[in-house]
Amino acid sequence: MLSLALNTLRTRRTAFAGSFVALTLGVALITVMGLALAASLDAPERRPERFAAAPVVVTGQDTLRVPTPIGVRTQKLAHPRPVPARTVAALRRLGPVTEDRSFPVRAAGGPDGLVGHPWSTAAFARYELTAGRAPGAADEVVATGGWARIGQRLRTGHGTVRVVGTVGDLGFERAVFYTDARAAALSPVSTRLVVAADPAEVRRAVGSGVRVLTGDARRLADARPDRDREALTALNALFGTAGGVAGFVSVFVVASTFAFVVAQRRREFGLLRTAGATPGQIRRTVCAQALLIGVLASAAGCALGGCAAPHLAAWVVGEGLAPGWFTIGGAVWPYHLAFWTGLLVALCGVVAASWRAGRTGPVEALREASADGGALTRGRLLCGAALLGTAVVTLAVTLWTDPADLLHRKTYVSRPLLLITAVALLAPVLVRPLVRLLAWPLSRLPGAGGMLVRESAAAAARRTASVAAPVLVMVALTGSLLGATATLDRARAAEVRARTAADFVVTSDGGLGPATVRRLRAVPGAEVSATAASAVHVLEDGVALIRSEARAADPRALARTVRLPLTAGRITDLDDDSIVVDEEWRHHTVGQRVTVWLGDGTRRSLRIAAVLPVGTGDNGVYVTPANAPGAVVDRVDVKVARDARAATVAAALRKAVAAEGRVLPKEAWLRATSPRADGTTRAGLLLVLGISLLYTGICVVGTLATAASGRLRDLAALRLAGATGAQVLRLVAAEALTVVAVGTVLGLLVTAFGLLGMGGALALLSAPVVVVFPWPALAAAAAACAVLAVAASVLPAALALRRAVVAGAGVRE
Repeated sequence: MLSLALNTLRTRRTAFAGSFVALTLGVALITVMGLALAASLDAPERRPERFAAAPVVVTGQDTLRVPTPIGVRTQKLAHPRPVPARTVAALRRLGPVTEDRSFPVRAAGGPDGLVGHPWSTAAFARYELTAGRAPGAADEVVATGGWARIGQRLRTGHGTVRVVGTVGDLGFERAVFYTDARAAALSPVSTRLVVAADPAEVRRAVGSGVRVLTGDARRLADARPDRDREALTALNALFGTAGGVAGFVSVFVVASTFAFVVAQRRREFGLLRTAGATPGQIRRTVCAQALLIGVLASAAGCALGGCAAPHLAAWVVGEGLAPGWFTIGGAVWPYHLAFWTGLLVALCGVVAASWRAGRTGPVEALREASADGGALTRGRLLCGAALLGTAVVTLAVTLWTDPADLLHRKTYVSRPLLLITAVALLAPVLVRPLVRLLAWPLSRLPGAGGMLVRESAAAAARRTASVAAPVLVMVALTGSLLGATATLDRARAAEVRARTAADFVVTSDGGLGPATVRRLRAVPGAEVSATAASAVHVLEDGVALIRSEARAADPRALARTVRLPLTAGRITDLDDDSIVVDEEWRHHTVGQRVTVWLGDGTRRSLRIAAVLPVGTGDNGVYVTPANAPGAVVDRVDVKVARDARAATVAAALRKAVAAEGRVLPKEAWLRATSPRADGTTRAGLLLVLGISLLYTGICVVGTLATAASGRLRDLAALRLAGATGAQVLRLVAAEALTVVAVGTVLGLLVTAFGLLGMGGALALLSAPVVVVFPWPALAAAAAACAVLAVAASVLPAALALRRAVVAGAGVRE
């Protein structure tokens, strides 16, 4: 049987080429994702940047620690506390102390993300003057990099300053350095300081709640010290999702391709059974062929993946999704994982088909070779029905118990896979009615062409289902993934629009100073509500420390400029002893008291004044400024009074804010803050859809190329009946388009099921329901499948017509 398997592979190269290529690419993708995951899991620790040359760095309390029965739970504080004055005094007795002050700076014509520091801290990052001198007056600064020149005057939110020196760009920040006195005036609170003393003496001098950092630990005092790890965590999710989808699609495609190849060989199996081959020998032959293809394809896929992985790493770095040092390492386990997975996929993909091939008797197999009946076996029907029922029941249960789960990325990426598998398994029973429905307009046209297209596609249910299945995968994934993200973005945008009652919104990346807020409130004809970003923490079930983003606001001013969708209570009942929460909190009854930790770690017991719905997840917590110590106003909503002119108010607002922020009309602000998928999400979707399109092309081309040899008799019969070559090719193309239309309809049904489920979740969460079908992307996916199907059908048919020997049964197969 081994020699027979080898000879069959050699003589049926075309039939097995699709399976080989699909499995090779699947193993290559798993190898690439595995290598990328291994590289992201082995990230090096970032070295200190701003304090690389500092002897000892002392920071105030920046971490909340709450003891629980299962250990201490920690969370980063939104507003770290400064080092206590008595601790600073004790440290000054040990050696020179330099207080660090970092504050945002907005300069007209300057780069985004500009930050200010005192000049005395420049030496700790090893900044050196490249031109000019150090600042000596309050209106003098030193700038990093080449974006400013000596003598240039910069208009900033803190006044106009003159550049008197420049230092090199170290790559981790864009900064301007003021004199120490001016920096202290602009940022009175210091949360970090550098001490030139022995670390052991410093640790003895400080009390609890203060951290002493030396060596590599000094990086914890840098801005966003965990940004690399955050980026790599996002990459883990990206590669994990893409790898999971690649695995699913590869199993799907390989199983479908193997099953169709085995089905095409029914006449051959019938002859072998007639010659005395046992069912076990037939099964072993088919499995041996799969094993040979699996070994060769897996080895080729590992080699291809090893070559492609560095290119993926370069791409994610170039797109800004990974740090510049991210490279593929020398991990070996991804190769083992990919190789054995590919081999297992090849064997699993052929098991069901080989069992059916060996189960039929000689006469039955020969009879089945002339008609495509029994395409849906009992096992396939049961599996498909079970998966379909599971998809429906789990959706219903999730809507009943936790509708917010349907809005999570991991859910709307993985849930369609279950339904796709169910519909693909049931495809043979669905294609006949769909073909007759979709081809009905063609059958009404003059001539017999439309009728032939309809009957040919309906009669060859196995071939039609095998080609429609990958189209289903492509269309369903395109619609489900892009539709889900678009639906969420539209819902969030509608939610923000519904909440905003202001005519103008003033924003600032670095915050607005108290003097600027006072000037804004003094603008005639303007009702002003200033809010600041903060956070609160709550301990749920006694063990889970949950952080919730919060806004600090004056409740009466907020009620005039914002329309909050409250489900209970009133926003005007908010005071310094209360809090506004959403329904996602475990305790969300008006009047109930909850214990929370504020943004600076202060523990408070607050009464619930009002409750917000969960919505899309952006309805956060509201507190008064007294419960947000350290929070800086970063947004001001302005409503124009009835007796005032909007243009006059806008001009006054711009004059009051100067260069410290931006004044935007409501519509412009809504456009600027419209929710969009982040870079990692977009890259993940493109990667997943690219994998799907690649596999769709392989499966469609492979299936139709495999089916081409079996259709030579049909084509010859059409030619003998008087059809011209052009007419035959048009019929073949029309049938291919009909089959693609069937797959597209099935994909649209899967898409509709998922998006309508998401719409139901939004409705249950009291969020705006805006279900978005990505019609342009769906049309592009269907068109790509149609082009591939027509090309894969017409080209083999054209070649067959040119060389076929039209002599009844003498047509070569």
